[in-house]
Amino acid sequence: MAIKLIVGLGNPGQQYMFTRHNAGFWFVHHLAQQFNITLSPDKKFHGVTGRGQIHGSDVRLLMPLTFMNKSGQSVVPMVNFYGIKNDELLIAHDELDIPAGSIKLKTDGGHGGHNGLRDITPHIGNDFHRLRVGIGHPGHKSKVSGHVLSKASPDEQIAIDSALTAAFEALPLLLDGDVEKARSQINGFKLPE
Repeated sequence: MAIKLIVGLGNPGQQYMFTRHNAGFWFVHHLAQQFNITLSPDKKFHGVTGRGQIHGSDVRLLMPLTFMNKSGQSVVPMVNFYGIKNDELLIAHDELDIPAGSIKLKTDGGHGGHNGLRDITPHIGNDFHRLRVGIGHPGHKSKVSGHVLSKASPDEQIAIDSALTAAFEALPLLLDGDVEKARSQINGFKLPE
C-alpha cells in the first residue's frame, strides 16, 4: 500500500518550534515547503493539515496541535474520517533511543515510551509506519524531559537535518509502496565521516 497520510508529531507554540521533540514537525513542515502544500488550521482534526502532490502521489499532511501527549485526539479522527489504513500511515517522531544523525523506518512495535505514540496506539493499533528521527539520549531518565524540550546543539542539528534529508530521498519509494526498499535505504543512512 502507498502512503496516504504523513503525520509529524510535536508540540505547538513558538517556544517549542526548535526543540528536539518537534523533529516530526520539522519533517512535515519541510515536505509542505518543498512541494508547495499549504498547511492550514483544521479544528475538526485539532491540527494543521494540508493535501497535495508529493512525487506524483496524493498525500495528506498533519501536524497535531494538541501537545504531544494528546496526539491521538488529532491523528485518530483524521485516520477514521478519511479511511486511512495503518499501512497507508507514516508517523514521523523524535526518538531518544537512536543518536542524532540516525534515522530509522519501522513498522509495528510498541510506543517505546514515546508519549505521542502512547496516545495513538490504543485507538488504531501499532501496525503503522514510523519514521524515527534520532535525537540521542541524555544519559539518565531524569534528564529526558529537559533534553527533548530543549534545542539541539548546532552539530546535532546539522546531523538531524542530514538524516531528515536521507528520509526525503527515500520518500518516493515509500509513496510507491516499496516499504522494504525504503526501509533499507533509510536504515542504512550513515553520517559522512
